[in-house]
Amino acid sequence: MKALVFEDIETLALRDWPDPTPAEGEHLIRIEAVGICGSDMHAYLGHDARRPAPLILGHEAAGTIQGGARDGERVTINPLVTCGACHACASGRENICPNRQIISMPPREGAFAQFVTMPAQNLVTVPDHVPLSQAALAEPLAVSWHAVRLALARLGDWPAPRALVLGGGAIGLAAALALKAMGVKDVTVAEPNDARRAYLSEVCALPCVAAPQGSFPVVIDAVGFGTTRATASSLVAPGGVIAHVGLGQDEGGLDIRRMTLQEITFLGCYTYTAQDFRDTAQAIFDGRLGPLDWAETRPLGQGAAAFADLRGGRVAAPKLILDPWA
Repeated sequence: MKALVFEDIETLALRDWPDPTPAEGEHLIRIEAVGICGSDMHAYLGHDARRPAPLILGHEAAGTIQGGARDGERVTINPLVTCGACHACASGRENICPNRQIISMPPREGAFAQFVTMPAQNLVTVPDHVPLSQAALAEPLAVSWHAVRLALARLGDWPAPRALVLGGGAIGLAAALALKAMGVKDVTVAEPNDARRAYLSEVCALPCVAAPQGSFPVVIDAVGFGTTRATASSLVAPGGVIAHVGLGQDEGGLDIRRMTLQEITFLGCYTYTAQDFRDTAQAIFDGRLGPLDWAETRPLGQGAAAFADLRGGRVAAPKLILDPWA
């Protein structure tokens, strides 16, 4: 098969790669659409020791089952493989399973390839009316669905909540869509990139600003830099919630004194539970997250250029999707 292989810092190449062989309980999936995630970019830049080269990255994928009783079934992939036996899994918090694995991280190769293998329980059937390029968005949308669900649950019965989302990439946009789907009408997105901010305003019809001001009961940090944590710390309302999703930098930014004096909750939010993933997929199928027409698709063979464009800030669309067969 053809695969886009991470070979070194800022170096990707389209290579011939051995076809994967499904283990017992797994299916072979022909990948039709796979998104570029911020974590893929972190690996590309050499900022993620968990993803050493050479490696096939990519975990936001959808495709078609090849062979077996479910041959031809269209599916979106939950890339988080868990043990199913620990306390976390038994309590429905599979995302913190101590034995969790995710495709695009050893020992599991990722989905920037023509084929991948996945356990049957990680596959959600996609209705015929939903394009697989949209179904591939289930993974990044589920990340934000999970964060928003936790934040609103912690906020409780705050009257007429309003929310600020820091970052206008796919996770930030997904957070804004999830907030609206869960009943928060007043949502502002903060995005410093002029082209992306214009895209979010014009194409996605979201209030989008470069420098947010005011006070917000809920702040979603979809970037995770020291500067965005500082912004979240300063703009979250007393008694409010910061849901931290981004993994841009490890340290800095939080105003611990203010958080303590104002009883502000900080939530670290990692991926999603299996139920969050299913709920997000169903929200896509039902149209509750909007038209999802904000992704740009390119051939897998242009993947290296796509990463370079993202690195250089030359992509206005919140998400780039790669097609392994184009």
